[in-house]
Amino acid sequence: MQSFQPPRRILMGPGPSDVSPRVLNALARPTIGHLDPEFQALMEEIKTALQRLFNAPDHACVPLPAPGTAGMEAAMMNLLEPGDRCVVAVNGAFGGRMADMAGRAGATVVTVDHDWGQPVDPARVEAALAEAPTKVLAFVHAETSTGACSDAASLCAVARKHGALSVVDCVTSLGGIVVDVAGWDADVVYSGTQKCLSAPPGLAPIALSKRAQAAISGRKEKVRNWLLDFNLLMSYWGGEGGRTYHHTAPINALYGLHESLVAIFEEGQQAAIVRHAAVHEAFVAGIEAAGLSMLVAQKDRLPQLNTVVVPDGVDEAAVRAHVLKNWDLEFGAGIGALKGKVWRIGLMGASATPWHVRLGLTALCEALAAQGFKADAKAALAAADRRLT
Repeated sequence: MQSFQPPRRILMGPGPSDVSPRVLNALARPTIGHLDPEFQALMEEIKTALQRLFNAPDHACVPLPAPGTAGMEAAMMNLLEPGDRCVVAVNGAFGGRMADMAGRAGATVVTVDHDWGQPVDPARVEAALAEAPTKVLAFVHAETSTGACSDAASLCAVARKHGALSVVDCVTSLGGIVVDVAGWDADVVYSGTQKCLSAPPGLAPIALSKRAQAAISGRKEKVRNWLLDFNLLMSYWGGEGGRTYHHTAPINALYGLHESLVAIFEEGQQAAIVRHAAVHEAFVAGIEAAGLSMLVAQKDRLPQLNTVVVPDGVDEAAVRAHVLKNWDLEFGAGIGALKGKVWRIGLMGASATPWHVRLGLTALCEALAAQGFKADAKAALAAADRRLT
């Protein structure tokens, strides 16, 4: 057995994104104990920074010790009990996963299904909520499987109108587009570190409203997940009256998250959002100049997750294999209903730069040309450059 030396890849898939050198350096700092006073001070900084990032000053904000999917599971398992009604808007793979988890919590699950690539329709969701008393409305703000963005403010308002708690998946949106938990009046919002925050996967920032906290503390039975039970977890992260051991925190991963938060505040949250939008517009201009098209309508697109339609007669897997072999570049495949039909190309965090736009367009056009599809790389780069200058 020998030490593992990973290849140097450029990550332009649906996540993870490229991790900045400063975050990688932070990960390598000396490990200290999870109850060390210095580490506890770091925990407080992270909590406050997450409140700022989510715009959730009245929410409890902590990073869960697992990937973004843990945020989803924590939300469903903590809020739902057997017999509770849960409405889930499904417009892609991750809405479907929410429904699956709600069922595993014992809830009565009602799905509001949409075509993949479409945003969630608040009117259809409200109709489902109006049918019966509902404990939770769950939906995905930024659907990673399709690249579509839904109107979180309207959906959270519908939930409040019908007395339901809202659960919002912001795994792909946080740091790349506006996430306004206070403005939305959302109850549970979770994300991941590996997308627009440009930290490695392994942590799930989450924000819980006072309503959500009251619902969790008032449960009739124990949460069906020990590690992610907020009644237990907050005895460690809460910090009131001294911390109680709950789990051994992923110390170095939290160093990395802290450094990524420092970086995004140095850049400015609004500046980061503008950067993601600018590189997206340039990339789409290049895609269209190359003779390709996007899956999602312009008004509903995520800037950080671009779904490009695979042309007829093109082997999409061969294109991904070509760019990986020849450019050390990773694009994502379509999943679920979009398997074989799209490429998912990420411009997230440290991967949201003009250099990534030009590289991605060049590599994609070359891979298409290898299959006989005439994609004009010069025209694509010229169109992108006009947007970048």
